[in-house]
Amino acid sequence: MFDAKTYTQRRRLLRKRLGSGLALFLGNEESPMNFADNAYPFRQDSTFLYYFGLDTPGLAAVLDVDGQKEILFGDDIDINAVIWMGDLPKMKDRAASVGVRLTRPAAALAGVLQEAARKKRKIHFLPPYRAEHLQKLESLLGLKPARVSAAVSIDFIRAVVAQREVKSEAEVAEIEAALFTTRRMYDAAMRMAQPGVREMDIAGRMEGIAAAGGRGLAFPIILSRDGQILHNHSHIHRLKKGDLLVVDAGASSPCYYASDITRTIPVGGNFTSRQLDVYEIVRAANENAVAAVRPGRSFKDVHETAALTIASGLKELGLMKGDVEAAVREGAHALFFPHGVGHQLGLDAHDMENLGEDFVGYDEATKRSGQFGLKSLRLAKPVRPGFVVTVEPGVYFISALIDLWQAEKKHADFIAYGKLESWRRFGGIRVEDDVLVTAASRRILGKAIPKTPVDLAAAIRL
Repeated sequence: MFDAKTYTQRRRLLRKRLGSGLALFLGNEESPMNFADNAYPFRQDSTFLYYFGLDTPGLAAVLDVDGQKEILFGDDIDINAVIWMGDLPKMKDRAASVGVRLTRPAAALAGVLQEAARKKRKIHFLPPYRAEHLQKLESLLGLKPARVSAAVSIDFIRAVVAQREVKSEAEVAEIEAALFTTRRMYDAAMRMAQPGVREMDIAGRMEGIAAAGGRGLAFPIILSRDGQILHNHSHIHRLKKGDLLVVDAGASSPCYYASDITRTIPVGGNFTSRQLDVYEIVRAANENAVAAVRPGRSFKDVHETAALTIASGLKELGLMKGDVEAAVREGAHALFFPHGVGHQLGLDAHDMENLGEDFVGYDEATKRSGQFGLKSLRLAKPVRPGFVVTVEPGVYFISALIDLWQAEKKHADFIAYGKLESWRRFGGIRVEDDVLVTAASRRILGKAIPKTPVDLAAAIRL
């Protein structure tokens, strides 16, 4: 948790941005796995964490913008909870630790909101992403379920995004703390990437290191020799020589900031000639895209830099043809690179995605494309100093997608379908780094994690 001054300043700026009304924050509740006392690991709502810093369930808060009041709602725990879970500081002490003076019981929240509604005051709230939040909003505000999404405060969303997308030095330090743990996770994964080792053993070792680092994983590990499945959480295979192991993983820092790194690991340490050709295309796309990140430049340009590098490399391999710029403009490269090059990173791995990608990754001047591949770009608008972004290009051979496009003769002027048959079982390759936009340039965060073929081989053979 940061100091009280940090949270006080964040809330003060939010009140200034909103101008009037009440801002409602709903913290998360415990989420039972199969009965009430057997819950999934608790994770507080990220926006609640950003403004209030408290990571216990059963909390809510209201900022009264006009009255300049801040109220935390929650209950002190009773003796039964103390017996089973240990003691907690009193609500007033927890509130004071983040600079809030006023506390009320959880049950008092409804009355505060009802009074505001009677006075026709604006009540700002954010989009609910959990059923419990939707139910609370229906009950607290008297809204029918179908009306909740229409009543979400766009001003609140934009104010939160404007604050959270620019990271302070302390926030960047938290991300680098997560990356310190992530480096250790990848050191272990690379050493274990040997023929005969099970994917689940590597995933388990990485998760254990993340847990020992303090807050565990930032998101479920993606780890598979089937790298053509973009978000593959199945770890069922036993590795063999010649496999490519795609690992996409991140840790959470003490204050819950995420890291997000991808490496593609040749099992045993050596790429085949064909694997090396594609790997170097993806690594070049990663490095060229990172170099394209700078203040004021649109992230769509960064994506297109990666796409052009990939299309050019695949043309050299004989898998694409024709004019490279035209191929990218028409979206032909998306057969092999069907996702966006990256997203914002912070308290969430996909930072603030629950607020809506069109508010987080786009703006009035930057509209989402409808083109396959490009429409999946989570961040397209110009980046500013303090943004932390991922850069994660990839090349994948997805048989079902190849079949579909080939049957439709889609982009036949740019794709050498006749040469793709022998590539169908190749899998996929992705390389990802976390990048801070600085005042004049950019910086890859964290200690370097092996990425060149030489460095990968050395790490795998330790």
